[in-house]
Order: sequence, then structure tokens, then C-alpha cells
Amino acid sequence: MQKRVCLAAAILILLAFTAPSMSAQAKASADEAAIKALYTKWNDAFNKKDADAIMSFYAPDVFVYDVIPPRAYPSWDSYKKNWEGLFAQFPGPLTNTVSDLKITVVGPVAYTHFINSGTMTDKDGTQSHVVVRSTDVWRKIDGKWLIVEEHNSVPVDMATGKPDMLSTP
Repeated sequence: MQKRVCLAAAILILLAFTAPSMSAQAKASADEAAIKALYTKWNDAFNKKDADAIMSFYAPDVFVYDVIPPRAYPSWDSYKKNWEGLFAQFPGPLTNTVSDLKITVVGPVAYTHFINSGTMTDKDGTQSHVVVRSTDVWRKIDGKWLIVEEHNSVPVDMATGKPDMLSTP
């Protein structure tokens, strides 16, 4: 009887120490799935050219380095104007895909990197295709994942100084 009690106590102690790590893993997986779903919604908003919907994924104090000048967008308002300007510059159809998405969640912070591949149509019907590397830092604020920092870039050929707008691995 004493051996059974000791065995039961040992099992309870073992479960007490392993259960939190299992639930933390499950929580991280759920957060990864939630962020992945947010990228699907973000991409849908991009393809609809909906600057308001796009900006709903960003924290009020977001900071962004983008491929479009100026060097930095230090506020939510400045980044929203960037989106509005992009959509005005390319009034025709546009499409974007998000690929190679990698998500890492550490508590209330996550970081991601991925590739945006888009085709935009300007006023005269000319299409431009661009491949952009993107990195986001997310923070869970009041239960909602929001991007607090973003960095978009294209590789540059150092010999010519020209950007590689169609970068491949």
C-alpha cells in the first residue's frame, strides 16, 4: 500500500512539472496558428488595396523600414500614408502572395520572416513584379497580436548599386 501511495505521489509530482511545459508548447502552437491566419487576412487586405484593413494589423507605435523612401516610417500614420500612396501609384489590379513564412513565438512576443511576391499595375497598364524580404516583430497587446516593428528589403548588387527586385534564393 505504501509503495502505491509513493508511486502515485511521484506520478503527480512528475505531472505537475511536465504539464506547464506541455501547455506552454500548446499555447505557442496556437499563437503560431493565430499569426499565420493574420497573415492570410493581411494578404487579403493587400490584394483588395484596403489600407485601413492593412493597418489594423499594426500597433499604434509601429516602426517600419520599407523598400519605399523615406528610410523609415516612425509612426502608424506615416506608414498608413505609405500604403495609400502605393495604392494610388498602382491603381490597376494587384496581387501578392506570402511564402516561406517562419514564425517563432516566445511568450507575448513573436518574430516572423517571409517573402512577399507581388505584381502591381500602374495607370497605363504596365505591370511591375517585385519580390520583397520581410521581417515582423509581433507583440500580444490586450490579447491581440499586433506588428510593432517591420523591416522590408530587397537585395542590392553591390557592384552596380542596383536593387534585385526579383530576388531568388
